[in-house]
Amino acid sequence: MNVDEVIKRLEDEYKGMGCGLKFTSPFELLISTMLSAQTTDVNVNKATEVLYKVYNTPSQFASLTTEELEPYIRSLGFYKNKTKNIINTSKKIMSDFNGHVPSTMEELTSLPGVGRKTANVVLANAFGQDTIAVDTHVFRVSNRIGLANADNVDLTEKQLMDVLPKECWSNMHHYIIWHGRKVCIARKPKCDQCVIKDYCKYYINNHS
Repeated sequence: MNVDEVIKRLEDEYKGMGCGLKFTSPFELLISTMLSAQTTDVNVNKATEVLYKVYNTPSQFASLTTEELEPYIRSLGFYKNKTKNIINTSKKIMSDFNGHVPSTMEELTSLPGVGRKTANVVLANAFGQDTIAVDTHVFRVSNRIGLANADNVDLTEKQLMDVLPKECWSNMHHYIIWHGRKVCIARKPKCDQCVIKDYCKYYINNHS
């Protein structure tokens, strides 16, 4: 596979298309990313457009009861677990990090309900660090086309970091997500619309 050409073609197709979540602070991005599990960015943005007009700081969220927060995020699924994690994360940010969202992987993943994917999204989009967040789209697309060959998200992240130049990690994360949403969908990928199909392991194996 010509990795440089794959990067170029995806960049030409999706340049300027970044994070789909709307946020105005690292804390808002953290909360939105936590809410995005098992739902779409569009649904999260609808919920947070209302939520963040009322509460948008760690101190405000830390003082909420579950009964106060749940109605705002009930539409997003798994809302009870998300509510508990968000309130506890906000409390930990207040107690351990002086009210500021931490900016290292180790510190972020010490927060309740925050795994590597959420941490990487925050590090890249709020703090400008070079990271690759592996969500369902990145996992599916990168393994389908052959940029990775892994059966879990952590190994996929490591393999992508090995094969992609560091300076393009964050952008490629977004390009692959958008490609997965628009073209390389889970069922019946739209290979006829794919700009990298001549480099794609799945396409070559199924159309040779």
